[in-house]
Amino acid sequence: MNEVTAVLTRPAHAADGADDHADRHPRATRGERISLGVLLIATALLYLWNLAASGWANGFYSAAVQAGADDWTAMLFGSSDAGNAITVDKTPAALWVMDVSVRLFGLNSWSILVPQALEGVAAVGLLYAAVRRAAGPSAALLAGAVFALTPVAALMFRFNNPDSLLVLALVAGAYCVQRACERDANRWWLIGAGAAVGIGFLAKMMQAFLVLPAFGLAYLVAAAVPLRTRLVRLIAALAAMVLSGGWYLLLVELWPASSRPYIGGSQDDSIVELALGYNGIGRLTGEETGGLGNMNFDVGWGRLFGVSMGTFSAWLIPAAVICVAAGLILTRRAPRTDPARAGLIIWGGWLVVTAVVFSFANGILHQYYTVALAPAIGGSIGIGAIMLWRNRNDVRSAVALAGTVAVTVILAAVLLARRQDWLPWLGTAIAVAGIGAAVLLLVIGRLPRRVGTAVAGLAIVACLAAPTAYSLATAATPHSGAIPSVGPARGHGGFGGPGGPGSFLDIPKAGPGLVQLLSDGAEGFRWAAAVVGSSNAAGYQLSAGVPVMAVGGFNGTDPAPTLSEFQRDVADGRIHYFITAHSMFGMPMGRGTTGSRDAADIGEWVEAHYSPVTVDGVVLYDLTEVPHHS
Repeated sequence: MNEVTAVLTRPAHAADGADDHADRHPRATRGERISLGVLLIATALLYLWNLAASGWANGFYSAAVQAGADDWTAMLFGSSDAGNAITVDKTPAALWVMDVSVRLFGLNSWSILVPQALEGVAAVGLLYAAVRRAAGPSAALLAGAVFALTPVAALMFRFNNPDSLLVLALVAGAYCVQRACERDANRWWLIGAGAAVGIGFLAKMMQAFLVLPAFGLAYLVAAAVPLRTRLVRLIAALAAMVLSGGWYLLLVELWPASSRPYIGGSQDDSIVELALGYNGIGRLTGEETGGLGNMNFDVGWGRLFGVSMGTFSAWLIPAAVICVAAGLILTRRAPRTDPARAGLIIWGGWLVVTAVVFSFANGILHQYYTVALAPAIGGSIGIGAIMLWRNRNDVRSAVALAGTVAVTVILAAVLLARRQDWLPWLGTAIAVAGIGAAVLLLVIGRLPRRVGTAVAGLAIVACLAAPTAYSLATAATPHSGAIPSVGPARGHGGFGGPGGPGSFLDIPKAGPGLVQLLSDGAEGFRWAAAVVGSSNAAGYQLSAGVPVMAVGGFNGTDPAPTLSEFQRDVADGRIHYFITAHSMFGMPMGRGTTGSRDAADIGEWVEAHYSPVTVDGVVLYDLTEVPHHS
């Protein structure tokens, strides 16, 4: 634990920025560079190893990438198909990254999934850089390891949902805020933070804004410039955020609706409605017309630790909270511009605000959203734990260290006990080692230096053992569908295996006969087929390599197309087949309790006027036939 920054060892008067920049941020030593290299290489191996085992992963987004790689309009708007019927229900920044990869390397699992893995490695590197400026290389290394080994991070940086780009953008924003707080910092650092949050908005809309209270408070408290300058720069940063995220909303709103796809997830073909309603305030209130509502039914403080979400990111949340509280107490007499305090406000504020929102949101909230907590957990622990360690001769710090370890290993044992079929000995081993380390930490100030270092190492291993094991199991298990899960495959005693979790809302796979049928003559139609629901459309589109219209969007509840529009497309010869959709949650697609019923009406109209045929077990209708009267 000798590798600490001068930030925590310099005289108090120097903390206000009077010291030389080189003293505050010394050049990295050879050992530091090696440690960082090991961290990033290990992270890359974890996120890239056997990546193609997940195939298309989330076929909903893979189909949109397929479309975007074939058609520039589809790429710009994030269309589900190259015929540009409807977009995915997100702003498309994450798709753009994958689109470029597929255009360069062709359509395959690797070209779709590698960008997210590299975004994860970059996010770990940026977290390291930010925490190093606040509390030194040891804190940065610990922060990066905690982040990389959080199971939900190992899940989402190996998957093709937008969350990976969101997290990278927000970590970049946090780094910019840390730099903006320093003495003689260029005003562009805070503007860069605003621009990064705007990019996060283009990845996953209003979820990106959850970090704003922490970023703003950290700059107001710790920036080494007068208050008026701080306020002016914050306004400029907000303007940068609006410009970097808002330009796309303005573009879509001004673009003629007749020459672009329908905005999926909205009821009025409006990207503003999508961003601020369905994917914004609606996520908090649960009032999301056309949505499915919160599927967890566990609103409250216990949600993040419950059966549904606990193993995703909860392992080190209590430790992070203790470290932030202890760090703020230890810096209570430090000068206003203390960089460690700024870091604690950035990461601790990010953690608290996001955790509260996730705990009490009444709308759609999936477990994997908690990847947004992982950098904050890592940053909070990295800074706070190192500060406690440096003050370990104070009995209060020793008690806080011991308590942090004890709480963490007990929680790990509880979470691991939920999977009795997987490594049943692990929880007991972690609890025994961790409690032993916690007891020794109570007297750490009296132990010889080498013994104390060994105790610290044992404590770190005990605290990270469970999330590390779960992350390895997650990486070893193929994941697919719209809602992937962490951990080992069900019923598997080792690290993952076939039949793993994450197949919920998976896409259908067309058999060879159906693929041939859809492909034959597809060039004569704008859409080779239409089917209710985006996941259904994605499966047939990826299987056959032809555009398939997703009637009603993701849930089948968007008014796109309307019945009259669909009938006109059929009459104009734009759609070849209509495929009977798979159900969702046991309900026929397009027959939800909210949103449009156009998809259901279209299905009923087709069934009444065309004759069904069955190919590879799939019922479909040839819309080029002369319709009969029901």
